[in-house]
Amino acid sequence: MTSSLLLSITTFIYLLCTVLYVAAVVFRYRPLLFAGTMTALGGFIIQTAGIILRWKESYDMGYGHAPLSNMYESLVFGAWSIIAIYLVFEWRSRQRALGFVPAGMAFIAMAYASFATGMDAKIQPLVPALKSNWLIAHVITCFLGYAAFAVSFGLSMLYLLRKDVKDNPGHGALAFLPNARQLDSINYQMIVFGFLWLSVGIITGSVWANSAWGTYWSWDPKETWSLITWFIYAALLHARTMKGWQGPRVAWLSMIGFACVLFTYFGVNYLLSGLHSYGR
Repeated sequence: MTSSLLLSITTFIYLLCTVLYVAAVVFRYRPLLFAGTMTALGGFIIQTAGIILRWKESYDMGYGHAPLSNMYESLVFGAWSIIAIYLVFEWRSRQRALGFVPAGMAFIAMAYASFATGMDAKIQPLVPALKSNWLIAHVITCFLGYAAFAVSFGLSMLYLLRKDVKDNPGHGALAFLPNARQLDSINYQMIVFGFLWLSVGIITGSVWANSAWGTYWSWDPKETWSLITWFIYAALLHARTMKGWQGPRVAWLSMIGFACVLFTYFGVNYLLSGLHSYGR
């Protein structure tokens, strides 16, 4: 049994999980929600085992580093983070009807990691800039933030679809979901959670940059776009707290913020060159 096999299995488990959650909402059949939860939990456990095994394999090959060093590994960890955040949320709130959002995003991340990252799937030695104990802290904190923002993006789209649907079973599948006010509240909680972790991620990245390159901030494209993303979510939280913004305004700002997250992660790596170019 290899880590690649376990992670490949995880991809299909998250696909099945998404199908179960969607079917539960479309047909308004609650037992499928429980099946979706159990499938998500099973996939999470297998993915955790795959990540740990990949870490062990890197030591067996003589490289000895956490599986967080390239596009493939970060996508895998991103999917893991999305499911972890959702499972904790579901356990605390008992809201299962939203499960297709994180399950679908985790599946997309795993599928992209499997089919579009090429040589990244192979365990390789770290480039010198990544040989630091700050690697784990920086990547984990950033991706917990990114994962929360990904879930927030999905919730924002659902809110925009849900806000005009009355709480009436006769209005179809969307009426099976939490109402617009609940979605807005859950979305806000996800944004706050993601913002806190992104803030910690930027701080740990600055400390790491100082130890690696002798400066806390160099206006590298990745740093610049991370800061732009941070400002968008900071503006969103400020507007909600001080100006009372709710509903559609928050949803649209959340979607714009996640577009910046995607550009920070994908666009900077593929379109712009800088100190973080090794993260491709």
